[in-house]
Amino acid sequence: MRALVLDGQNISLDERHPEASPPPGEALIRPRRMGVCATDLELCQGYMNMTGTLGHEFVGEVMAVGRAKDKAWIGKRVVGSINCVCGQCDMCQRGLSEHCRDRTVLGILNRDGCFADLFTLPVQNLLEVPDSVDDDHAVFVEPLAAAYQVLRQLTVEGRPFVTVLGDGRLGLLCAQVLTELNATVRLVGKHPEKLELCEKWGVKNRLLNDVGLRGDQDIVVDCTGRADGLTTAMQMVRPKGTIVLKTTVSGNHPIGPVDLSPLVINEIQVIGSRCGPFPEALDALAAQKVDVLSLISRRMKLTDGVAALQTAKQPGVLKVLLEP
Repeated sequence: MRALVLDGQNISLDERHPEASPPPGEALIRPRRMGVCATDLELCQGYMNMTGTLGHEFVGEVMAVGRAKDKAWIGKRVVGSINCVCGQCDMCQRGLSEHCRDRTVLGILNRDGCFADLFTLPVQNLLEVPDSVDDDHAVFVEPLAAAYQVLRQLTVEGRPFVTVLGDGRLGLLCAQVLTELNATVRLVGKHPEKLELCEKWGVKNRLLNDVGLRGDQDIVVDCTGRADGLTTAMQMVRPKGTIVLKTTVSGNHPIGPVDLSPLVINEIQVIGSRCGPFPEALDALAAQKVDVLSLISRRMKLTDGVAALQTAKQPGVLKVLLEP
């Protein structure tokens, strides 16, 4: 079968990759749509020392299962959470399974991803996609869930001022989701053509160069995807405010030492934020609460996967979708 494989340094399309087979408790899935994520680009730069098949955003069809009692899943259209956990370690037993000490992560950590003709994922990770949500919407469930995780983590009092920093794929999703809060939300970015989407959605927005870094925001959500995003966020947030970090970057983005003293001096709370609730994201798409179609920049084939990753890096490009 075909698979888009990272060997630790180079990315290539392997047209003779060993065919996936589902072990007990897992499903064999044929992807229908796949999304290129900023994390995929960072993996290619050495993040997580990843080797293997890339890809973790997908909607697909279950083709086979590893045990008979799961056969009802065959033929269903599904999305799936990417953290595959043991259920036995201390983290799992404490309800922190997404931080399982023995977890594998689809296309990121010790598990081949979805940029292939077929891949496997535990049945317990799957969610059936309702007929009302088409493939172009469903492929956004994973990044949208990451945006909804911010809502889970924040405690909001009064009507706070919230800035989403960064106008890329995740920033634009977070800006839409955070409007569900009783808050004044704005998106700050560097690209006028991306900020135009905020006008369409009725979300306040400003160019970074036009914003005074006065330390007056109650909450800043860093979606820049840049190593220096935290520095800018610290300049924006007020004393005793909150910074939510959504950015993950490889160690190959040197910016010099980062002065973390403002975190101490201004008693700023920093919250790391990763994966989120798939059911909430799927419900939001079914209810048409979030516009994801406007984020699709290009559609490409799996055979053009190497070029797709290069395209996703280009200025002005938001989401690149892969099809079989």
